[in-house]
Amino acid sequence: MDTLVKPPFKKLAYLSRDIETDRRADGSIVLRSRHRLAPYERHIPALLTRWAKDRPDHVWLAQRRGPQREWFKLTYGEAKRQVDRLTQALLDRKLSVERPVMILSGNSIEHALLTQAAMQAGVPAAPVSQAYSLISQDHNKLKYVFELLTPGMILVQNGPPFERALKALDLTGVEVVHVDAPPENLHGGIKSTPWSELIATEPTQDVERALAALDGKTIGKFLFTSGSTGMPKAVINTQEMMCANVTMGRQARPRQDGEPAPVILDWLPWNHTMGGNAAFHALLAEGGTLYIDDGKPIPGMFEETLRNLREVSPTSYSNVPAGYAAIASALEKDDALARNFFKQLSAISYGGATLPDDLYHRMQALAVKYTGHRIVFFTGWGSTETAPTATATYWETERVGLIGLPFPGVELKLVPVGDKYELRLRGIIVTPGYYKRPDLTEQMFDEEGFYKIGDAGDFVDPKDPSQGLVFKGRVVEDFKLMSGTFVHVGSLRVAAIAAASPVIQDAVVAGQDKEFVALLAWPSILACRQIAGDAQAPVEALLAHAKVVEIVRAGMAKHNAANPGSSQQIKRVILMAEPASIDGNELTDKGYINQRATLERRSALVDRLYAAQPDQDVIVI
Repeated sequence: MDTLVKPPFKKLAYLSRDIETDRRADGSIVLRSRHRLAPYERHIPALLTRWAKDRPDHVWLAQRRGPQREWFKLTYGEAKRQVDRLTQALLDRKLSVERPVMILSGNSIEHALLTQAAMQAGVPAAPVSQAYSLISQDHNKLKYVFELLTPGMILVQNGPPFERALKALDLTGVEVVHVDAPPENLHGGIKSTPWSELIATEPTQDVERALAALDGKTIGKFLFTSGSTGMPKAVINTQEMMCANVTMGRQARPRQDGEPAPVILDWLPWNHTMGGNAAFHALLAEGGTLYIDDGKPIPGMFEETLRNLREVSPTSYSNVPAGYAAIASALEKDDALARNFFKQLSAISYGGATLPDDLYHRMQALAVKYTGHRIVFFTGWGSTETAPTATATYWETERVGLIGLPFPGVELKLVPVGDKYELRLRGIIVTPGYYKRPDLTEQMFDEEGFYKIGDAGDFVDPKDPSQGLVFKGRVVEDFKLMSGTFVHVGSLRVAAIAAASPVIQDAVVAGQDKEFVALLAWPSILACRQIAGDAQAPVEALLAHAKVVEIVRAGMAKHNAANPGSSQQIKRVILMAEPASIDGNELTDKGYINQRATLERRSALVDRLYAAQPDQDVIVI
């Protein structure tokens, strides 16, 4: 099969992989691009200002609104006028770094406008995971974030769902702003200001003076870490961090002459650096149109995404692997949907986990069928502390699981740890630190000023660094079996999820001081329903369905046959019906799994994995 001539990739422009390699006597290696970082804007609000002047009638944001859920569209010109009004409202209230804007609700046009206004006013915007307000039962993380920030204003799109969360906070001196409906029954009669009041503020010359006062060191956002190992940390995002990162991405994949302005449909949450910085700022820098997707790749919400994709033809598309699993199944069954999806698609990106090979090949088969060529899947790597993308795959590659090579202006240090490398970063995109936590800030950096991100990686080809790097998981997650053999959790977890695709959505790897490796796995309920052919079956029945179990068993058996070492063999699997817990510290607000917390909280399930006579719901490979 591999000897067949494959259709070419859709041609895109890429930065050349001109990488300098500094090999040191201690075994560490520093990689950097020989390309110089191009000039970048002084601040993010300058991007909106430019397009409001150059193409005021071009649609910037669109979101479904009203009883009929029709697209409400906002142009660059009108958005700038509204942002200026909101900026004046924030200046009138004398908000500041010490009294920032805290946003509790999810992606919306108002969320975007207030974020831009806050940055224009020199006031940090702090979007907070909705999970802390709407899913958490104790609101401990929300209370911690609130007390750390001491916000002067809180935005909620629709007040009633946030009533419990707001009641958990001491709102003395804090102005709550609502868009749709006010929160009710707040203790102490706290006033809730309607959005319409803010947007009616007449701007003065103070707005232009505030814009002129911004520089690269101005704090634009506080974005929170996942909180997987404790309380979330507020990562300082300066204007130069965010603007430099935008330019790095544009250098790596420059827009070609005649290429249309980007059109994207995106659901990634803006409290997450990938959605709020990487996707949002890149789109704004290119003067494109963002359709806010209120759907998600989960049961009950994925239908909204499909409805949107029937109407919106994106120029590029990004999702997590679970989303692509659902989309591939839909595209394979719906010719009209597939034609619209691929109509002007140039590139596809993924993040959050490695894309399984079978899913990659299914999407490429669809691309060839509807466009005549393959489409490059690209990905990047970084963190909230790096604004976020430090490395990326900016070349044609069929290999999934890469994290790419450093962007211009980024130095990547690889420190030997066993048979892989600990990865560290230095450059203008690295945060100056954690807000109000100088102790944690000091621990972030090594003696040369490299940020210790905690991830591990290795070369595709040690003799040719230009082939890029492969992600090898978190440095601290690895453990030893009873035999003394090391288990590399990150790479094994990725391989296991891919082996059981599309059933397993995420998993934790068990086996410390045990005789063999086993998995506690969360299934993709959407995929399981498709496999079982039953959209109404209870979750417990789905997980025991013969077809679902067989995909897991066969996939793991195939994986084991290809990986004979004991550290890579998976002997048992439990599919878990209970979702990962935010309050139990198992799940971060960004959807990442805390391996250690999950194994501790679900120790009874771990015991069942290793029972001499396993229960019937333990899948034995």
